[in-house]
Amino acid sequence: MNILEVKNLYKSFDTIKAVDGVSFNIKQGSVFGLIGRNGAGKTTTLRMMMNIYTPDSGEILLNGKHIDNEFKKKVGYLPEERGLYKKMTVMDTLLFFADVKGKKGADIKRKANEYLERFDLADRKLTKIQDLSKGNQQKIQFIATILHDPEFLVLDEPFSGLDPINTDLLRQIIIDLRDKGKVIIFSTHLMDFAEKMCDYITMIDHGKIILDGNLSELKAQYAKKNVSLNYEGDISFLKNNSMIESIDDFGNTTGIRLKSASDIQELLKLLVNNNVTVKKFDANDISLHEIFVLLAENNEVKEEKNV
Repeated sequence: MNILEVKNLYKSFDTIKAVDGVSFNIKQGSVFGLIGRNGAGKTTTLRMMMNIYTPDSGEILLNGKHIDNEFKKKVGYLPEERGLYKKMTVMDTLLFFADVKGKKGADIKRKANEYLERFDLADRKLTKIQDLSKGNQQKIQFIATILHDPEFLVLDEPFSGLDPINTDLLRQIIIDLRDKGKVIIFSTHLMDFAEKMCDYITMIDHGKIILDGNLSELKAQYAKKNVSLNYEGDISFLKNNSMIESIDDFGNTTGIRLKSASDIQELLKLLVNNNVTVKKFDANDISLHEIFVLLAENNEVKEEKNV
């Protein structure tokens, strides 16, 4: 069931079309990723959903009705630009933001202490925000976002500034909240996070949607001519081969896109005949990163032609 619907949003700043006819649906109890390169229109779209920006046209519906101030009470919003008060202590900050959302008392304080323990910040509750590292400030901002138990989480680049351990912790908390029926909406330009976490994605580029749908189904659709290869040896002979559309080298793994899916076995034969040691050969496998690069490059060509 679609709980949130974004319909045909437009937003311009002077002569720049930041969001150009964006539409997508978000289902109950899902993780939805709004992905794209920097400056693609992700943050502007989220700010319209949060009623920070007013769309030039289009609408946003919650259960079929236009969103209003009641929606804001149900949302935990983590903005890309952090909004903490630097002179306040950690605990005062958390209790203040919870109070803004109408939550106060012993239960909220207990939950705040539990989250501080979980993020290894229990000894910093009386520390001023300005004295924390950027990573710890990001953790406090995230706790403030979820402390009032919102129905919806809107997270703009939530993993910014976090080390791998805290990234994994934050990711696990997001998944736990999804499993409790929360709706998670987050934007990122980091495809590996989106691929690991999202049920549904919308890819936006130059303000327009270039990919939208169930992530598993989209990967299956784009993987039909793709091979994920791990090897030892020299594959430079493939670069001028007529059956190869593109080669993306990621270091340990190489993505090879063929012009026809029927050439997959021929590719394997060619590698073996050229003394390449094949460690992994996954046919019909493609990363979200590869899909993004493929579509973004194609969209770049279209934009240049329209100029």
